[in-house]
Amino acid sequence: MKYVRKRSADLILGGGSHSCPFRGGAAACLAALFVFLPLASAAQQAQPAAPPKTTESFAALSAKADAARDANRLDDAILLYKKALALRPGWAEGWWSLGTIAYDQSLYPEAARAFRKVVTLAPRNGTAYVMLGLSEFELGHDDVALKNLEKGEAFGLDKNPELRRVVLYHQGVLLQRQGKFQAAREILEQMCLQGLQSDEVASALGMTLLRQRNKSPAAPGSADADAEVVTRVGRAGCLAGQKKFDEGRKDFGAVVAQYPRYPRIHYAFGLFLVEASDLPAAVAEFKREIENDPSDVVSRLQIAAAMYKTDDGVGLPYAEEAVKLAPEQPFGHYLLGMLLLDTDDYQKAIPELEIAQKAFPREARIYLALGTAYSRAGRKQDAARVRAAFQRLTEQEKSKAGGGQEPGGAIIGEFPTGDLPPPQ
Repeated sequence: MKYVRKRSADLILGGGSHSCPFRGGAAACLAALFVFLPLASAAQQAQPAAPPKTTESFAALSAKADAARDANRLDDAILLYKKALALRPGWAEGWWSLGTIAYDQSLYPEAARAFRKVVTLAPRNGTAYVMLGLSEFELGHDDVALKNLEKGEAFGLDKNPELRRVVLYHQGVLLQRQGKFQAAREILEQMCLQGLQSDEVASALGMTLLRQRNKSPAAPGSADADAEVVTRVGRAGCLAGQKKFDEGRKDFGAVVAQYPRYPRIHYAFGLFLVEASDLPAAVAEFKREIENDPSDVVSRLQIAAAMYKTDDGVGLPYAEEAVKLAPEQPFGHYLLGMLLLDTDDYQKAIPELEIAQKAFPREARIYLALGTAYSRAGRKQDAARVRAAFQRLTEQEKSKAGGGQEPGGAIIGEFPTGDLPPPQ
């Protein structure tokens, strides 16, 4: 991921060292961003007044540290910042400068320690949380990295579009690694829609569409055949994000024709075709994936989801097969329950929906379906109970979204399948 490390700083700064007004390059510019960040003044005010000699010593050291940073004497700057911070550990700007230099020098453990100090001193500083998340990313601490990036977004970032792009990319990669493919796909396609069609984005999106976890994007220009397939799939998927479906379909068709046995390639093409609103062609691709891998569960679930409300009789056998192959998969039980309910087989639908409800007790849509099934079965008290729960969860979802969100959206991100649409 070395290329990502260096590109991260460049992207934050707007594309390269030429845009940086400091001689120190990326590290100096990252440090300079700090002047725009709202620090917690209370943390600074809490520092006791230092004796004149200590203040002068700190002033001299801090000035020398800044000068060394701006002159690109980064090793000297690190030592000077550490000495100054030993005298004044509440100096948030110093921790920021130390962290950005360490990050630029690929000293990620030290960068992470410095940014932890910054967020302690400025606990509502979104940009500091982002830099902590990027440092944790490089250390392989994926869960912590994602949480810090999300926290940074929640607190708000410096008004820098390049920084936002860096955050989106790393969020997409982290979600892909965790198997949260739908969320990763949405983020990476958003980058495509914004015109960011780099090889890194294409590679990450390709792995997302192919459901590849625990891997890092291949380096641009890699001669590896696997990397070629992944990148080509990602580029075609990027065109879907830009709503250029005709061009994307042509590119996707070419890579599928060249590598028809590549794992999950028909599945990825099927996802593209679903997004292009060509369900018959999508179902055909999912079926080809099952031919390649008879144990494939997610392709069966995609067919079942595509056929819901369209042709339940076609979708039902695929949902039943998926549940037999992966009984631990809650989404399979949910889909099977919905298809059974839609064919008026409510007695069989109830236990399937109950399994899904236990797995995801805060998903409103399951309660709505269960209420319908209980009512048809004459279980009035159970129907009233789950409908009350549905109403409560619906109000909570609307409150979180400012009053306008329909219930049920959370089911997609939480289900392990990760990229399946819910029955509507």
